[in-house]
Amino acid sequence: MRIGIFQVDSVMPEFIDHFGNYPQMFESMFSDAALEHERLSFKNYDIQKGEFPKQIDECDAYVITGSKNSVYEALDWIRDLENQVIELHKARKKLVGICFGHQLIAHCLGGESGLSPHGWAVGVQTSEITCDVDSQMDWMEPAVEKFNLISSHKDQVLKLPDDARVYCESTACPVGGFSLGEHIITFQGHPEFSAAYSSELMNFRRDLLGESCYSLGQASLQKPLDRTLVARWILNFIAE
Repeated sequence: MRIGIFQVDSVMPEFIDHFGNYPQMFESMFSDAALEHERLSFKNYDIQKGEFPKQIDECDAYVITGSKNSVYEALDWIRDLENQVIELHKARKKLVGICFGHQLIAHCLGGESGLSPHGWAVGVQTSEITCDVDSQMDWMEPAVEKFNLISSHKDQVLKLPDDARVYCESTACPVGGFSLGEHIITFQGHPEFSAAYSSELMNFRRDLLGESCYSLGQASLQKPLDRTLVARWILNFIAE
């Protein structure tokens, strides 16, 4: 299973030695969730440097990482990435969007992403599955009623693309994740983030977040995370 990682941001230099950069976070997360018989390999594409697959089948699936940027910013690399997403969608190529990637996929396939009316969402957020067990998608195994992931976003999906289906939501984020056909799934949360990294990121952004948001976010880190569960779901989806 070869997974292409569309890297659209970098971990701040002061955090890289301890936590690694975003591609390393994803590689570690997927490796921890892989079954004994699964053999994974990865290829990183630095999107801000204009790196894209030369052929659409270079990888079995592609993952778009999070970013401090917003999908509606007038940046050339964002427009180039949108064009790539459209091509992957036309080819029905497996694609997974995380946070920024989740918002970008919606935005460029006919939906809309913008500022959340709830402001920043940070720390551990609980998403509830919105479909019953019998109608859950095959990749969502093992099936659960809710799951916890780190969030770090002030934007969210405001309108879904045609034919997209919401499968989870939280109090602060009605579109916590969606699927489109059998080739796209997204998550607003960050399965690749650890609680320790989230804590450091909130410390750095404390003034930006405001004291109330910061304190609630830090307190939430005591909750258990379902990183491996969600990573397993993504691998199931790719392997289908």
